[in-house]
Amino acid sequence: MAILRLALHSLLNRRFTALLTLLSIALSVALLLGVERIRSEARASFASTLSGTDLIVGARTGPVPLMLYSVFRIGNATNNISWQSYEEIAAMPRVAWTVPLSLGDSHRGFPVLGTSRAYFDHYRYGRDKPLQLAKGERFTDLYDAVLGAEVAAKLGYRLGDAIILAHGASDVSFARHDNKPFRVVGILERTGTPVDRSVHVSLEAIEAIHLGWEGGAPLRGLDIDAERARHMDLTPKAITAALVGLDSRIATFAVQRAINEYPQEPLLAVMPGVALSELWSVIGLAENALLVISACVVLVGLIGMLTALLIGLEGRRRELAILRSLGARPAQLFGLIIGEALLLTLLGMLLGLMLLSALLTLGQPLIEAQLGLHLGLGTPGPREWLLLSAVLATGLLVGLIPGWRAYRLSLSNGLSLRL
Repeated sequence: MAILRLALHSLLNRRFTALLTLLSIALSVALLLGVERIRSEARASFASTLSGTDLIVGARTGPVPLMLYSVFRIGNATNNISWQSYEEIAAMPRVAWTVPLSLGDSHRGFPVLGTSRAYFDHYRYGRDKPLQLAKGERFTDLYDAVLGAEVAAKLGYRLGDAIILAHGASDVSFARHDNKPFRVVGILERTGTPVDRSVHVSLEAIEAIHLGWEGGAPLRGLDIDAERARHMDLTPKAITAALVGLDSRIATFAVQRAINEYPQEPLLAVMPGVALSELWSVIGLAENALLVISACVVLVGLIGMLTALLIGLEGRRRELAILRSLGARPAQLFGLIIGEALLLTLLGMLLGLMLLSALLTLGQPLIEAQLGLHLGLGTPGPREWLLLSAVLATGLLVGLIPGWRAYRLSLSNGLSLRL
């Protein structure tokens, strides 16, 4: 402890250089832990988006694209499923429930999801948590809409407000379904999933707003108003995807094979867990690359500490020689320099943790609004502690170089320097 106290006083005497070194280490540690926190929370967020669903069914494509567009609202479907195929899948002996999903429309940048009331009964997230309404009720009328928590909060909607849906992802005037306004009847509780950023309407409503449309644009002279649409056949012709629950997990592979070999049209059934595993294998390289870059930044910060200690050591040769003359042993000088490196590393790590917490506190609303990602402010996880341990060990290794140099400084070398 005496060595550490002496090291602390030595750093205080060189406070400006020590502060710059400390700031460099703190910034690099904050970056390293920030990347790891985002990586772990992103995985946890993706994994908790869908629970209790045995299969996701869509047009034949890759498992990852199917998972992305049907569950995470990322990208677009290459093709649709015919309604007849969906009904036949729903009627399979081992299928307990199905939830149809129809995507492709939007409202002021938020995706619109056409589905059935079964969506609110069977959709699960996290650890088998059901969807809950914070206000209002499920859609019952043709032009009812249930908003995700983020949609309502960001756009300031309340129950009873009117909203206009738009065709496709671009909310431009010529693509809006102005003649069929919807009424907000419900707002869901926040889930931390893409549900928060979705506008939910019925499948029949999706059919109604597209009456008189073809190729993504309204047909001239064929304007079907909202009331007239109510009396027309609104049975869906196709949907984007479907969530499927089975009466037994044992039947998963049999039903999956039957859907993948469906003769009427090319379909793909994937298990959510398998699709997520493939997704992690795709983005794992990018995650590791970011982690390596962050580790290099930490290494640069520690090299900065090494440089500061070595340069300072050249100016402290007389100080060290005086300590030797007062009875300090070479091992104690070695311990002094190692103590300085240890203190700089520890204080840099502590400051980095504080800086990361401050940044997450200030940036959490923006991150959640833009990415839908909730970053926890709790204590570091096991991987973060492992990274901090690696930073500390590297800091000690870096301190060995100036420590060994101080160890070898001789008394005569220090006293022979001119004032």
